[in-house]
Amino acid sequence: MAPAPRRTRSDALQNRARLLEVAAQAFADEGLDTAPAAIARRAGVGVGTLYRHFPTREALVDAAYRHQLARVCETVADLVARYPAAEAARRWVAHFLDYAAAKSGMSAALDAVVASGADPFADSHTLLTGAVGRLLEAGARDGTLRTDLTPDVVLLLMGGIAYSVRHGTPSQAGQLVDLLMDALANGAAARP
Repeated sequence: MAPAPRRTRSDALQNRARLLEVAAQAFADEGLDTAPAAIARRAGVGVGTLYRHFPTREALVDAAYRHQLARVCETVADLVARYPAAEAARRWVAHFLDYAAAKSGMSAALDAVVASGADPFADSHTLLTGAVGRLLEAGARDGTLRTDLTPDVVLLLMGGIAYSVRHGTPSQAGQLVDLLMDALANGAAARP
């Protein structure tokens, strides 16, 4: 009989999570040139701890990106529990756009991950369509969001808004969010 797999200690899980948070911010702010030792120092751990969790810079970038996206998508449950679906959707879209703006700073680092053969985006579509789907389902239940849109269509619209965040002005992005929310509103479903 094989021994039971060892559980990861809670302090090791906390160190890993802290490393991912610090790394995501560092790569977004400073790009791929951020030294692993600096990330470890900011996270309050030794560089050996960083390399034990993430043996390469690409592994760290990949994990940081995936961690941040998962955290953004996980906020949907809390928002839906606290607000009517339309308000939850507006707040989540704003949160997603903040994330997208920060992620754009990681683009060079993510390019290096892709060049190494990894696919940091493998789960992105599933996570995002799941999050948007939960918002749309909540809107169908409380009658505040239309029921004839798929998560993929909403994500395409959000992609355009994310582009405007990087290349337009804050007021343009705000206007596009307002347009998206108007398009998601339940009354819009009655149009021919």
